[in-house]
Amino acid sequence: MSVAPVETIRVKKDEDGLRVDRWFRIHFPDVGYTYLQKLLRSGQVRVDSKRVQANDRLVSGAEVRVPAVVRQPAKKAPSLKPPAGMSKADRDLVERMILFEDEHVLVLNKPFGLAVQGGTGTKRHLDGILAGMADRFGDRPRLVHRLDRDTTGVLLVAKHRDAAAKLGRIFQTRSAAKTYWALVKGVPRPPQGKIEAALVKDSGPDGDRVRKAGPGEQKEAMHATTHYSVIDRVGQKAAWVSLKPVTGRQHQLRAHMATIGHPIVGDNKYKGDEGLPAENMDNKLHLHARRLIIPHPIPGQPKIDVTAPLPEHMRQTWDLLGLDADRFGTGEG
Repeated sequence: MSVAPVETIRVKKDEDGLRVDRWFRIHFPDVGYTYLQKLLRSGQVRVDSKRVQANDRLVSGAEVRVPAVVRQPAKKAPSLKPPAGMSKADRDLVERMILFEDEHVLVLNKPFGLAVQGGTGTKRHLDGILAGMADRFGDRPRLVHRLDRDTTGVLLVAKHRDAAAKLGRIFQTRSAAKTYWALVKGVPRPPQGKIEAALVKDSGPDGDRVRKAGPGEQKEAMHATTHYSVIDRVGQKAAWVSLKPVTGRQHQLRAHMATIGHPIVGDNKYKGDEGLPAENMDNKLHLHARRLIIPHPIPGQPKIDVTAPLPEHMRQTWDLLGLDADRFGTGEG
């Protein structure tokens, strides 16, 4: 006997108040929530003939419309086989990067050396890899903000267009609290302070960079503010600092620290790669997006608060210099 394309299931009394996604996990455990999201957005799954969201609550007696594709996931659900031209290694890389995931948001721990977006001479980048994983996430993931190629750590990604729009507005209102860890040359004085230096773009032989705006450049300058705090120091050679940008300009933290005479160690655009504080150090950029706290794009959901562990090259440097990378646990410092 052929299977009907659509089935209607009535919500039981003891299921009253269950979220839609929780109800599906109970009845159809093989259906992932990312795929369920796609079915909900396309209207293939409905409750009492109405479109619903994954976090909507069901009431006893409601009728849930369930297509055959859900009831036969082994045959009908999207394949996780990499699309043509998409390597399994890249897909596995993204899976290892995931720090947090729900129906709307993906938070990644970006590794050193991976470009976030494409550009001149950049063929392999995270945005392209994520685009090739729409089958995994149920939609094309969208970047919400950026990190430089050699900056590591927390990167927020929206799993669908609506979440991207809402998160973009949250960033515009400066409601996102970002904390970076860096190792800088020398020790900033005072140990806590605020850097307010407008920046202008300044292209050079080593590629794009920014610098402090000079007289007569204020019209094209970008206002930029950064708070810094010294966490620990290695004599007068280097300091472990916490950086909290108020604005989000290109290379802001790198340029600001260089402006006050304390470039970030390993920064080849702002002279942080010259005169390293110790021998046998890895001459890579020592800048890490440590923590992100941001309101969830869906009202009523808990805020997103994610911390990324130090990358290997920075942890090795911390060990070499006698700095305790674990002194704050999962806190940001």
